[in-house]
Amino acid sequence: MTDDIHIRTEGAVGRITLTRPKALNALSHQMALAIEAALDAWAHDDAVAMVLCDAQGERAFCAGGDIGHVRAEGVKGNYDAGRRFWADEYRMNAKLARFPKPYVALMHGFVMGGGVGISTHGSHRVVTDSTKLAMPECGIGLIPDVGGSLILGRAPGRIGEYLGLTGARIGAADAIFAGFADVYVPEAELPALTRALLEEPEPGAVLRRFAATPPEGVLPGLQADIDHAFSGELSRLPGALSGEAEWQVAALKALRHGCPLSVACTLELVRAARADPVIEHSLAREYRFTWRCMDQGEFLEGVRAAIVDKDRNPQWRLAPLEAVTPEHVAAMLAPLGPDELSF
Repeated sequence: MTDDIHIRTEGAVGRITLTRPKALNALSHQMALAIEAALDAWAHDDAVAMVLCDAQGERAFCAGGDIGHVRAEGVKGNYDAGRRFWADEYRMNAKLARFPKPYVALMHGFVMGGGVGISTHGSHRVVTDSTKLAMPECGIGLIPDVGGSLILGRAPGRIGEYLGLTGARIGAADAIFAGFADVYVPEAELPALTRALLEEPEPGAVLRRFAATPPEGVLPGLQADIDHAFSGELSRLPGALSGEAEWQVAALKALRHGCPLSVACTLELVRAARADPVIEHSLAREYRFTWRCMDQGEFLEGVRAAIVDKDRNPQWRLAPLEAVTPEHVAAMLAPLGPDELSF
């Protein structure tokens, strides 16, 4: 247990509350281990009928993993700290995806990276007015991980490629459309929803009473254009996004700002997950990249620019996007032999 997370049972409900609001509830290694231990304990505890996961603070459910610590160790040459964190986090994500009981996540505010991993693999995923969901890892030299490549691979058409490569933020309606969430509940109703779930731990029936229609999203109206732009090879993307539509301008800017190696590997990972939609396989493929991301990739520079120096001007070694070859991608995603992620 840690001060950053509060895990307990209330009646027949196992409760996980992230209590690190000043850090936007960023998920640390110890928090991931605590969630895994709780899932292990509750999976076979007949006194626990369901799990409810929420977070303190108004701004975020969970804005990602604690990458600052991972980078700090990495610049000292300690790559094992990050590798252990990711391995343990990914195993927890797999257990959540396979959890045998209802798991309800209340996804308010920012839901990014590690926050996606502890919510979208659950059985009942609730978004609200303030939800801002994204997988922006390409911007820091990573890839959409925590099983994110699987969620993206399952999205309609080429929406997964678009969201994964650009890190675009989406609201409640689009999160449901893309497959990250199931139900919209107005933010003002969340306290009443929580009380109802504690009194009646049958989330399907409770959520049907509270569910509402969210404000209209944008992805359905853009899907045909997104499918056309993101259906081809990586080399086609800049040309396919050269139009003047607002979404194209923003997408091309994000594509050019992100780590080229990460963008290229993300495209491969999303398509691999679409063809092989098994959570453990997706996590193992993601781990091949994250295992290598500090010594062979560009994670250390990406985090420097984003959260250490905050100059938002990463100097990628391998740039521009057109410089990335299939051989570069294959090297980052090659099997790890004895270091391959196991479950």
